[in-house]
Amino acid sequence: MTDGLHAAGPKAGLREWIGLAVLTLPTLLVSIDVSVVILALPHISESLGADSAQQLWIMDIYGFMLAGFMITMGTLGDRIGRRKLLMFGGTAFGIASVLAAFSSTASMLILSRALLGVAGATLAPSALALITNMFRDTGQRAFAISIWMVGFMSGMVVGPLVGGFMLEHFWWGSVFLLGVPAMVLLLATAPALLPEYRDPHAGRLDFASVGLSLCAILPVIFGLKEIAKNGPAAAPIAAILGGICFGIAFVIRQRRLDDPLLDLGLFANRAFATAVGSMFAITLTGALMLFISQYLQLVMGLSPLRAGLWLLPGVAASVVGFLLAPLIAQRMRPAPLIAAGLLVSAAGLLLIMQVRADTGLAALVVGFALMNIGGTPLVTLSSGIVVGSAPPEKAGSAAAMSETSAELGFALGIATLGSLATTVYRHQIGDQLPLALPPEAIAAARDTLAGAIVAASQLEATVAGPLLAAAREAFLSAMHMVALFSAVLVVGLAAFNLVLLRHVRPIGQGGAPEPEAGLAIVGNRTEKPPLTSQMQPEGD
Repeated sequence: MTDGLHAAGPKAGLREWIGLAVLTLPTLLVSIDVSVVILALPHISESLGADSAQQLWIMDIYGFMLAGFMITMGTLGDRIGRRKLLMFGGTAFGIASVLAAFSSTASMLILSRALLGVAGATLAPSALALITNMFRDTGQRAFAISIWMVGFMSGMVVGPLVGGFMLEHFWWGSVFLLGVPAMVLLLATAPALLPEYRDPHAGRLDFASVGLSLCAILPVIFGLKEIAKNGPAAAPIAAILGGICFGIAFVIRQRRLDDPLLDLGLFANRAFATAVGSMFAITLTGALMLFISQYLQLVMGLSPLRAGLWLLPGVAASVVGFLLAPLIAQRMRPAPLIAAGLLVSAAGLLLIMQVRADTGLAALVVGFALMNIGGTPLVTLSSGIVVGSAPPEKAGSAAAMSETSAELGFALGIATLGSLATTVYRHQIGDQLPLALPPEAIAAARDTLAGAIVAASQLEATVAGPLLAAAREAFLSAMHMVALFSAVLVVGLAAFNLVLLRHVRPIGQGGAPEPEAGLAIVGNRTEKPPLTSQMQPEGD
């Protein structure tokens, strides 16, 4: 039997589909955990006396640890067993959730959130690699990955609703306990429902590489987040440059090791490299979501709940897209399907550019839905290409690369597009502020739209009205610029995939790539000869 993206394997049975549900539920709960912390932060600050710096660390430390340890955990799962690592991670996530829920100080909560990030880094790579092992048929695998992603998207929707209910009826720590039952279910059912896979010939984990990967990823993520919040400064730029230097050292070391932490040879596969690069690029546009949310609340004046409800059609479109994309891919090559979807996204982004301060809610909702549904073929099929085109014993490492590239892409998008929007906003509002404003009101209005709203609340109506109008118009100009940049990016990404994935056949035909010059079909993969690999599942 052969493995990978390019081979048609046996059909999965009932056990595998139930196992998929077991893998999806923790993903849904982890997704909820990310979104509810935003709601709980004011309650946490009041209860624990967290200052502004501690609040930022409570929010950010989870993402730092998640991104930093993803590659390490993906490779570790390949070595010790993906099910074993998933169970270790689930146990650690449950314990850290309890510690977070009952934290008595802000420092304790920050530490608990850090442990949650490390534990969370085990879940996505292990789950995605196990899905690859469980679903050998390429069509079923694509559909299974889509269902897994629907779980994540559903968590983003359910999170604010569930979190709001919990905070209304219980104390703030209750939001951290939402994931505990799912982890208990995972631990109880995983031995019976999930197969164990590992590479029996893997070498020892290179701890120097682990350290270099952390020193490369963490400073870059930190620097990008700082630039997004406070603008360019010496410290975050130095952190990014330092991370890049460590990244170069990491790459050099991987090339010299017989058993590297990250097999850079995977990028010799054109489909793999294209998919990873595309996942990085598409997440750059995620920054627009922040502007859409601010538009609904700060420009339209909607409550957080009503704003969330207006976003539901877009999330529903994502769910539909995730379920339809693998079905269409049974008969259509990935390249034109991904490209067509991205053009739909571009149309949605151009529609968002038509939104105005007093009108355009319908255009925003429809544009957001088109943007989401258009991106689903890329996300679904790229994830399958990444884990399927890698050797079976490297599936965990490949999944980690995909997830890490998405984390880095989102952070870079927030930093770059956020900086672009800030520049446009400040330039636009500088010429439109009403005369005779107090200096503190001018400074607040030039900073952000939220600052302008606070400043306007302290002024007379005759001055506050023009100030708010100017600030909202400047914000819309900034949002339109971000949407335009995103539209240009996705159109370029469509052409990129159309050219570089043209050799990959529909998954209904096994997803087999047509031979490329200098490449050979080796077993189930397209790679440069004479690479070969072999992996056997362990007994359940």
